[in-house]
Order: sequence, then C-alpha cells, then structure tokens
Amino acid sequence: MVKAYLRYEHSGVFGVISSNSNVLYDASGKQVITGALENIAFWNIRQGTQVATLSPELASSSSSSTKAAAEVTQIALAPGGQQLAAGYSDGTVRLWDIASRSCQVTLTGHSGAVTCLGFSANGALLASGSADTSVIVWDVVGEAGLVRFKGHKDAVTDLALIHQGSRLISSSKDGCVKVWDVTLQHCCQTLIGFKGEVWSLAVNPDETRVVAGCVDSDLRVYAIRNPDAADAAEAAQGTTAAAGVPAAAAAAGSDSEDEGGDVRMAELMTGQQQQQQQQQKARQHDVLLFMGLVRRTGQERVGLIRYDARGELLGVMGAGKGLEVFSVRSEEAALKKMKRRKKRREAKTAAAGTAGKAAKTAAGATPGQAAADDDDADDHEDAAAAAAAAAAAAPQASDELGSVLVLTSKHKLKSFAFSPAIAHKGHLGQVALGLSNNSVEVVDVREGSYESASKLELPGHRSDVRCLALSSDDAQLLSGSNAGCKLWDPLSGACLGSIDTGYALCCVYAPGNRHALVGTKEGTIQLVDVGACTVIHTEQAHAGAVWSLVLLPDKSGFVSGSADKTIKFWTWAVTTVQQQDAAGSEDAAAAAAAAGKRKKKGKKGQDEDDAAPAAAAAEAVVVRQLGFIQARVLEMADDVLCVRVSPDGRLLAASLLDATIKVYYVDSLKFFLSLYGHKLPALTMDISSDSTLLLTGSADKNIKVWGLDFGDCHKSMFAHQDTITAVAFVKDTHYAFSVSKDRTLKYWDLDRFEMLLELPGHHGEVWALALSAYGDFVVTGSHDRSLRRWERSSEPFFVEEEKERRLESLFEADLEQQQQRQQREAGGLILGPEGGSFAGAAAAAAAGLDAAGADGVAAAGRRTIESVSAADTIIDALDVAAHEAEKVEEYELELRAAQAAAAAAAAGSSKAKKGAAAAAAALPKRPPANPLMMGLPADAYVLRSVAAVRANDLEQALLLLPFNDALRLLQWVAGWLAQGSQVELSSRVATLLLRLHHAQLTATPSARQTLVDLHKRLRAAVQGLRDTLGFNIAALKYMQRAAKESAGVDEGDVVKAARRQLLAA
Repeated sequence: MVKAYLRYEHSGVFGVISSNSNVLYDASGKQVITGALENIAFWNIRQGTQVATLSPELASSSSSSTKAAAEVTQIALAPGGQQLAAGYSDGTVRLWDIASRSCQVTLTGHSGAVTCLGFSANGALLASGSADTSVIVWDVVGEAGLVRFKGHKDAVTDLALIHQGSRLISSSKDGCVKVWDVTLQHCCQTLIGFKGEVWSLAVNPDETRVVAGCVDSDLRVYAIRNPDAADAAEAAQGTTAAAGVPAAAAAAGSDSEDEGGDVRMAELMTGQQQQQQQQQKARQHDVLLFMGLVRRTGQERVGLIRYDARGELLGVMGAGKGLEVFSVRSEEAALKKMKRRKKRREAKTAAAGTAGKAAKTAAGATPGQAAADDDDADDHEDAAAAAAAAAAAAPQASDELGSVLVLTSKHKLKSFAFSPAIAHKGHLGQVALGLSNNSVEVVDVREGSYESASKLELPGHRSDVRCLALSSDDAQLLSGSNAGCKLWDPLSGACLGSIDTGYALCCVYAPGNRHALVGTKEGTIQLVDVGACTVIHTEQAHAGAVWSLVLLPDKSGFVSGSADKTIKFWTWAVTTVQQQDAAGSEDAAAAAAAAGKRKKKGKKGQDEDDAAPAAAAAEAVVVRQLGFIQARVLEMADDVLCVRVSPDGRLLAASLLDATIKVYYVDSLKFFLSLYGHKLPALTMDISSDSTLLLTGSADKNIKVWGLDFGDCHKSMFAHQDTITAVAFVKDTHYAFSVSKDRTLKYWDLDRFEMLLELPGHHGEVWALALSAYGDFVVTGSHDRSLRRWERSSEPFFVEEEKERRLESLFEADLEQQQQRQQREAGGLILGPEGGSFAGAAAAAAAGLDAAGADGVAAAGRRTIESVSAADTIIDALDVAAHEAEKVEEYELELRAAQAAAAAAAAGSSKAKKGAAAAAAALPKRPPANPLMMGLPADAYVLRSVAAVRANDLEQALLLLPFNDALRLLQWVAGWLAQGSQVELSSRVATLLLRLHHAQLTATPSARQTLVDLHKRLRAAVQGLRDTLGFNIAALKYMQRAAKESAGVDEGDVVKAARRQLLAA
C-alpha cells in the first residue's frame, strides 16, 4: 500500500523591513513602501508598524516549481497613487491595486532581473529596464507590451518617460544614454562621452531638465527639447535668419544679379559659421541638449538621482553612505547667478587683455607689429566672444543647481525617496533612506542641517539570523544574530522585543519559558529574562566560541560545546545579586536635590541631617534570581561543533572539527562510540525521541543516519547542493527536517530513507531551524534576514507524485534556459518594415537594416510555459470546433437527403406514402453535444478559449501557431466581427496574425476570401466601437458640466482664470 503524508506549506515570512528594492512614499507621504523579499510592505512612519502587505502567490511544493518566489527589485508608484508597479528578479512585472491589495496583471517579457521602472505622466504607459539590456514599454490599460528596445549593450540602470509617453530616456552600464521615440519605435538620440557606466538619471516634474550621473564626481545636466513642438518656431527663426544674410550683403555694397547672390552669401559666411550651421541642422531633432557639469562633493560613483515632487530639491546618492541634496533655483535666481558669472568673466577677460598689451610693449615690439597682433587678437576675441555670448544666452547647469548639504548615514545607503507631503516651516523636505542593514531611516532636511525623525529597525535583524529557539509551548520564538537577539510571536510574526547580547551563535529556552540561554562568539553564556528583554547574567564560560547549547532531559541543567575543545555541564542555581532599589534610588535623588538647594541657601546645619536619609535610600537591595554554575568538564581532542543529549538522558553525542562524532555516557562521561564517515565536519546533529537514531548533517552535503545501539551507519544520503547547517527530528517520529546553504528546507522519512518534500523560499543561505513541539510548524532563519514559517496542512500527498513534479520542474527550467540561450544567440524576434518577423543578424540583413536598427526594436513578449500552454489550448479549441462543425454539416446533409427522399416518396402511390412515413420516422438524429464545449456554439467556444489567454501572453501564443491554424483562426475572427463579439479582442488578434503571417497570407489563394471579409468588417467594427466610446465621453463631459452648474461653478469663469494664468506665465 502506498503511504500518504501530510504536506507542509509556506505560511508566512517576517523579520524583513527592506531588502534589495528601492523605497518609496505613498501619495499622502504618511507611509513608506519597501520591497521585503517577494513581498511589498507598507509602513506607518510615526508608529513604526507595518500596516499592509502585498504578497504574490508563493511557490510551494504543491506547484511544479522548485524555485523560490522571485524577489522584488524595483517598485514605482503610478500618478495618482492608486497603482503600484513592482519588478522582480525573474524579469516579471506586476501591477498592484493598492486599495484592494490585489495583483491586477502580471507582465512577462524580461529574461533578467528588472532594474528600473517608470510611469508616464498620465499613467497609461509603463517602461521597464532589465539586466538583459532591453527596455520594454507596456500598455497599462491593454495589459500588454507595446515594444521592446534593444540598443544597449549592458544592463539598463535607469529610465524615464517624457512628453506624455512619446519619448523614453534610458541609461545603461555601457556608458550611453539613449532617447527612444515610442511612437515611431526607434532610437532618435544617443549620448556618449561618459567616463564609464551611467548609473542613474532623473527628470524634473516639469520635464525640462535631465540630470545623469556616472562613475565620476560630475553631474551632467541636459535641457529637454520637444522637437514636435519646436518645429514651427525653428522654421520661423530659420526664415528670419535667411532674410538677414542678403541684407548684410546689400549693406556691404553688393549690386550683382540673383544668380551670383548665393556665391557671395557663401563668401560672407566664415568657416566657423558654416560648421555651426551644419551642427545645428544635425541637432535640430535632438531631444537632450547639454547644459553643463555640476561638481559633487563625494568622490564615489553615483548610486541614485531623484527630484522631489515639486522639483525644488535634487538628491544625489553615492555608492557609500552619503546623500547630497541640491536646491533647484528658480528662473529668476538662475538669471541673476548667470549675470554675476558674466560680470566676473568680463572682468577677468579685460584684465587679461590689459596685461597682454603691457607685456608686448615691454618686449619691444614695433607699433605696426603690435597693431597687427592686436587686430588678429581682436578677431579671435570677437569669435570667442560670440561663442561665449551664445553659450551665456541661457543659464548653465551650475546656475540652476546649488548644493545645500551632504547627509551622511552610519550605514551604507541603498536608495532614498523624497516625501510628497508639504514640508513644515523651516524644513526643506523629508527624505526616507533605505539602508543596507535591513532598516529605513526618515530624515528631516533643513537649510544646511538635518536631523533623524524616525527609524524602522525594530521588526528585523541587522544581519544574518544565526540561531533560533522555540519555547516549549510554541508561544514565543527567540532569534539571534551578530547584533543581539529578538523575541517574536511565531504565529503573527510580530516582534515582541529586542535584547542586547553578543554575537549569538546558539540559543535555547530554559525550563519554564521565562528565561533563555544565549551562546556567543566571544565565549560567554548569557542568561536572558524573556519578559524584561534584558540580560541578567553573563558567564565567561569558554575561551572560544560557544557553538552549541542543549538542555538536559531531566531539566537539571544544560550542556555547552565550544571551540576551546571542551564540553561543560552546568546546573541551575539560585544566585543573589545586589541591586539598587528603584524606589530607593528615586528617594535618594530627591534627598540629594533637596540638600543641594538648602546648601545653596546657606543652611549648612541641616546637611548632616539630610545625609542620613539619602544614604539610607541609596542602600543596595539583595535580589534572588536564576543562575547557573559549572558542574563537570569533558576535554575533547578538537573543536566541538555540536552537542546533543539523548532524550532518555543516557548518551551524549559530540561532533568535532576532525569530522568525527564521539558518543559518551552522560553519567560517567565514559567513551562509548566513535562514528566515522563524513568527509568534512558535521555541523549539526539531532537524536530521535526514542533515542535509537542519530541524524548528522555535514559540510560534505550529506546526511547520515546512525544507530545508537552499535554505532552503525544505516544510510548516507546526498541531501543538499551545499553545506547542511541544521537538522531536526519531528517529535515521536522518524521524520526529520534539514536546511542548507542551498536556500532550501527538506522533509525526510528516515525509516524509508527518502526525501518527501523540497520547500524553496529563502533568498539566502539558511542558517537555523526550529521545530514546534508537535511538529505542526517549523521556522527557518536565513542570510536574507528573514524568518519563514512552514505549517503542516491537511492536504495529503504521495512521494511518487512529488518526484514527478520535481522532474517536470527540472524539465521546464531546462526548457526556459534553452529558450533564453537561443534568444541571446539569435538576437530576438524583430519586426520588419512590412510587418514580417525576422530573427537575429541574418534577419536584419534580410530586412535591409543595419545592426543598430536590427537591435533597436523587438517583440515585447517572451516565450514562457504559459504562452506555450495558451497556444496549445487555442489549437485544441480549433480542432474541437472544426470536428463539431464537420459533424453538424454531415448531419445537415443527411437530414436534407432524408427529407428529399421522404418528399419524393410522398408524391407517389399509397405504398410509397407508407414508405415515406417510415422514412420520416427514420430521419437521422442530431449528434450529441460535445461536453468539452459546455453547450456553446463552435464560434463562441473558440472565442472563449482565445479570451482566456492573458493579454500579455496573447502575442507569443499567436506567434507559436502554425500557419494553417492561424488561417483557421482568422476565419473565425471574421465571424466574430460580423456578430460584434468582443470587437477589441478580435481586432487585436486579426492585426497580430496579419502582421506575423503577412507574406504567406498574400501568397495563399485560399486565404483571399478571408482577407476580403476582414477588410469589409474590421474597419466598420472598429469605427462602431470608436463611435460608442466618443458618445460615452461626450455624455460624461455633459454630466460634468451639469454637476458644475448645479454646484454654482460657471464654465466661463474657469476659462477666464486659465487664460489669465497662461498670459501671466
């Protein structure tokens, strides 16, 4: 009989404040949004509490995936603050609705981690950049990708959508900043000349300036120019300039004919002017115009650049601990700064010219030579002055930006965000700093100073979680790291308190659950009062690190193992400690204060009388509290890594650094067994509840099961892909758990010596494991600073099914890797000029495009398991519908033939009439309905299958369809358009199929009628949908006007106010 087991599933993660994502403020400025591994956390700044969490569906063993849920790498808030976009380490982008805390859509397109996100000003478009060097523009409303830009040669670091989403600016580690035309889908400008990787860029809220930073200490500032809006103005300026040149020629005495006018105009233009005109023509379509450099205070590379919501402050974060804040001057202040700079330059130039003439005269030059030199110098000065005047006509970057202060943190910065809330009086703004030690600090920025407003650091460790311990009633959880210990509620994940201890390596609860023991790296054992969250006793127990602590089964004491090659036995004892009474200390302080006042008043005679009560109040109080004393010592031959005592209290097992396990009798400390077999030291051990099995986990990635009767090795199994750090038996069973540096938790049946479950979840090495008293849940601690809870569910599973799921997962992972490798080698899918699809460099050559153009644009989607499954579903639906249509057609033919035969027989004799009646009774029956179609007609069934495909996967699913199936689907689309069913979806399917199979469709005679039908129906259907939308928009505007009129708002007053505002600007 096949044995069934109960499944363990991931039920929660806690202890993470901010992981590797950026930090944001919500629209109100009252909450901070952080990425907490795979979750998104909302934190109340004032209370320091977590108020909401956005969690995706976690990968568990019930699914076919053996990977942990992807980690959040970037988050971006949509305009209005109602939507939140999150990019993940697996390349997916999710759109979250903040109010309902639900994921609206998942967009799949990148093959690498998402490194940057940005919304357009109206929130209709979302751009994402990735480590796979591509940038994808997504349609938020349509929930699909519009275009993929592939011009960068390295990871994309930052991006911004400008001009209502018509232009996209992106920066990359390849040292380039590119400007993309989203409408025409091409790269319209490339900025080079950076001294290395470009790490960040920022666009001000008015979309007039771009600031970019790279590896040096200079910020490069660019003015944003809208070529579409500036064409008319430039044309007018060009006409005026062209008319000015003939006027200058006429003033010079030119009386020639029109034929020679162009020649003389060219003669009047100097070479420098011609070069300037050529440069202007070449740059007339540039979007970004260089303004100048701004020097930073820090010397490290730029990490992040961001403007505040009002565009008054610019923050520049370095790669270290510093954040420099710049003030953005207004236009008037920038002009004043520019005028002062011009005056200083003119004064320097005049002083330099006077000094030069004096030097020439002193050198003995003749008056003629001096005059000639002066003429040449004047010409050069005039040219330089003209260039300087042209450059100084507008404020430069240094005129607009001025450094305010440099904010320095105690820890390395990961990201920052300006608060959108209005700053208080005397404050420039508020900044949230995401630190690398799993904390967030909120800082108030003032003119020339700053101060910390609040910190989010209680609900999380600053570094790895190295040890875990559960109380005997499973009500409390103690975790330790290098900065101390924290107390948790294991069910809710709430942090109950912090305890300042040493570098905690091991911990265990004392009997009664009111105290706990902590072994530290310094060799001390600290006794902790759990209720008060304080250390009440510290004992220098060992000369080396304390690696293991274990309670004796009779609760009389505990055993410690250390790197000083000793195992020590400790017994509980009641100790007395002298402490100053709290009430007495208050009385003593009050008496001392009163004595001081009287002394100042000159009442010296009362000092002696007041001294006695003060001394009595300051007397120490003797307090009895729990402690421990050393009982026995066991010397070992090497460092002790782990110690365990059998539940029956008979045996003591110790793991040594020489990769052996020694077993002793507890009562006499006599040697019993020596267990050999591990190639590397066993870092962890556990003994079963019946004291018959010893489970060891080693750095050689194996677990071994030993019998404690004779010391034989029952089984050795290759358990993990990296060092095993902790193992534990489930109480009263031979089931066990193991964790490893390979980031997984595994569940074992050690009677059958087989793995039951593999539970991924952590994003770093798993160091610690704590199992509840009855095995109903398990808690793990990791290098990613998280604590995860896994609960036993009521869902049964079978081992063979789990093996099949793991094999399928490995196959799917290998398939995805092959597809990514093929895409990298081929260069991706490229859309040709005629709508055809090409791949790679050969396709680019076939399309007549250069390498840059071929790499510029590609399909936005990415082939995934979901898109392949969607294509299979569509093909199956087409086959089922075709088969059903054939059956109906055969039935109708048979029915018509039978009806014709019956009518012919009825026109004959009486015997023929009897035969006609019999033939009528024998008419063919309608074929039974196909249950797969759920009672739907064939066309509705196919439409339902296509509509069930996610909008993001539809393009890739249609791309995978063979041409014959694509042609069949087009025939169904023509029918849908005739019925008016889902016009938008039908139009999108028709457009995609026509673009992908344009060449074959035009060359296939049988497709001509389908194309003619589509030509007749497609435009009419889309026009009807457009008319409906226009009617609805007009109705909404009418309702808006009616609401304003009912509220007493005059439309004319609104127009006049807007006109006055425009005229004033």
